[in-house]
Amino acid sequence: MSDPNAYWFRAKRYGWGWGLPASPAGWVFFLSWLALLIAGLAWLRGINGLLAALFLGLMTALLFVVCYMKGEPPAWRWGGREK
Repeated sequence: MSDPNAYWFRAKRYGWGWGLPASPAGWVFFLSWLALLIAGLAWLRGINGLLAALFLGLMTALLFVVCYMKGEPPAWRWGGREK
């Protein structure tokens, strides 16, 4: 069984932030998030552009929060791995 405390998202090698998912749970979250984002924007765009923009902002915030909670600690990196 895999480690339940494993990171879902690895930190980027250069810069600040996270890259693509590093675990199956991360991929499930990311692909679900992406599908909901695309469907929600397609639906809201036809109704109201302001609601679509608000939805995009909320979805982006959700992705950031999950990456922050389940990813490696963010820090500026310049190409080297500490491990």
